[in-house]
Amino acid sequence: MKKPNLAIVGATGLVGSTFLEVLEELDFPFDNLYLMASAKSAGKVIHFKGKDYVVEELNEHSFDKDIDIALFSAGGDTSKKYAPIAAAHGVTVVDNSSAWRMDPEVPLVVPEVNPQDIAWNKGIIANPNCSTIQAMVPLKPLHDKYKIKRVVYTTFQAVSGSGLKGIEDLKQGLEGNDRCVAYPHPIAGNCLPHIDVFTENGYTKEEMKMVNETKKILGDDSIQVTATTVRVPVFSCHSESINLEFEKPYELEDVKEILSKAPGLHLVDDPENNEYPLARDVAGKNDVYVGRVRRDFSAENALNIWVVADNIRKGAATNTVQIAQLLLNEEK
Repeated sequence: MKKPNLAIVGATGLVGSTFLEVLEELDFPFDNLYLMASAKSAGKVIHFKGKDYVVEELNEHSFDKDIDIALFSAGGDTSKKYAPIAAAHGVTVVDNSSAWRMDPEVPLVVPEVNPQDIAWNKGIIANPNCSTIQAMVPLKPLHDKYKIKRVVYTTFQAVSGSGLKGIEDLKQGLEGNDRCVAYPHPIAGNCLPHIDVFTENGYTKEEMKMVNETKKILGDDSIQVTATTVRVPVFSCHSESINLEFEKPYELEDVKEILSKAPGLHLVDDPENNEYPLARDVAGKNDVYVGRVRRDFSAENALNIWVVADNIRKGAATNTVQIAQLLLNEEK
């Protein structure tokens, strides 16, 4: 198979620049590379793998050239406008925004969980929400074995999930300046139970994303899901407390063995020696980490786990590049 021609839309953003890091780390093969962004970033020169690339302004004719795969991370409005244009030109788009995730015609993919779903794409594949992605990696093998009845998510999400504005809010806050550009309240020294906008049911959009995406990715609408998502003063990595109820009984050691063998997942669970996944340890890594695995004695067949992943890596760029790898393998 020939090496694909690759485009990155939103190449100068936080996730877009991480696309490049991950592509290099995973030695992703490509022939031509096109970097695209908004007008204000056009003309910027990015050095990648020994070559200089000039960032192009994204427009309706950007996909007239020969492009096979396009990785999008430029926001939902941009994706809604330009992903169909790219797909109409024969490009397979892997989109990192929320624009296409719940479209029934668009696969929503975590490669360790439902790689088979890329087979029915019609030119667009959606990358799930960052907090959903990391939860799916441990939940999938447990669902296969014990069938999940109910999930309760409580997330502790890093400011990098809000992009450069969130990072700057925290930096300024730690210096004593209560800057509130990304958030309605200061983030330094605070926990904000408010990610994205509130909906009519009292949940935020972020919380509803986790509810709906969990069911779509696992392919089971019978699972009951609730979520509380919290922004915390951490620069990188989302942490999640996840409570599960299964239809079938389980043995704790069997659960730990399943988690220890799951693809893309690392079990770090030695509380006697204070070993459990920590944001500072997981930052910059591409996999998901799970620990604090323990029985929930308050409900039948219930379990508590603690899950940590780098939200810009596995929660965005890495998962997107892994989907692109699946596309390459499908063509072989």
